[in-house]
Amino acid sequence: MDAITWVSVTVALLLCQSPAGALELNPTEDTVLESSQGERVTLACQFTVSPADTGQLGIDWTFSPSGGLEQPILLFSNDQTYPQDGQFKGRAFFTSTDPTSGDASVEILNLKSTDAGVYECRVRKPPSMKSRKITLKVLIKPAQTKCHIDGAQEIGRDLKLMCASKEGTFPLTYTWEKLTGTRKLPASATTDSSIGVLTMKNASQEYSGTYRCSVQNRVGHDECSLVLNVVPPSNTAGAIAGAVIGTLLGLVLLGVIIFCCCRKQKEKKYEKEVPHEIREDVAPPKSRTSTAHSYIGSNHSSLGSVSPSNMEGYTKALYNKVLNEELERPPSQTPAKLATTKMFRYHDMTVV
Repeated sequence: MDAITWVSVTVALLLCQSPAGALELNPTEDTVLESSQGERVTLACQFTVSPADTGQLGIDWTFSPSGGLEQPILLFSNDQTYPQDGQFKGRAFFTSTDPTSGDASVEILNLKSTDAGVYECRVRKPPSMKSRKITLKVLIKPAQTKCHIDGAQEIGRDLKLMCASKEGTFPLTYTWEKLTGTRKLPASATTDSSIGVLTMKNASQEYSGTYRCSVQNRVGHDECSLVLNVVPPSNTAGAIAGAVIGTLLGLVLLGVIIFCCCRKQKEKKYEKEVPHEIREDVAPPKSRTSTAHSYIGSNHSSLGSVSPSNMEGYTKALYNKVLNEELERPPSQTPAKLATTKMFRYHDMTVV
């Protein structure tokens, strides 16, 4: 073995026998924590160092949501704390004012459902570096629980009392109890504690009262209540008969109104089309026939003095005068016009 080879082996042996870093975390194993929404939680991470760990202390806290990317929460380096932006801004702090004392634990305030995931604490002091993981489950308390009745509240009917919580981490357990009367559930009642349903068969008036539903899980509970009032069955036949009779009466009344309106409309239309008759208290107009006779009679005497030569002109003038009077006559006196015209024509023929 030459000198160079011997020196190399000696250095390697010395390095192997030198003391290693003695940094330790407490607790050493990974853990699982459960906490409720809105509460605060402490993630423990204590450490110890040895004189062999001579490097600068550094602490990193990171968070990895389920199926998500790792993101920093808090950093400690060069004796300074560096809060990080993100969902934990203003909610994550070191529990110790001086993490170099051996306590790197953090506290998270006002937990949210999105805070559930894996947290990792890394402590570095060269040549040593150790880390541990904490899985946090954020549980949600039951909240916004509501109760209602499914079915008719009548004697002899089947019905269900329903209870459901809008929020809450499963599993949820439901419990029904009666607060009035005998304070005991009906003998025929059955309860499904996993879905919050209380079933009652063949209800009676003894079932009436106030009922309360309580729901709980590992981190909290909530409740709601309702009032059950079982009454005799309603007279549905009478209600149906009354509704039918009322409908028929309404239809009859509507028909009468329509008939009266149509009749009134026809009367108005008839009054516009048919002229009014002559009133009985008014004297009838003087007959045009008598007027024509008197007119012709008064002039008949003068016909004798009329010569055949001017007879034709005289007759035409007389005819035109009578005709003009007939044209000025109202329509209601048309028959008189016809009588006068015929008489004049007859007289004319006689004269000729």
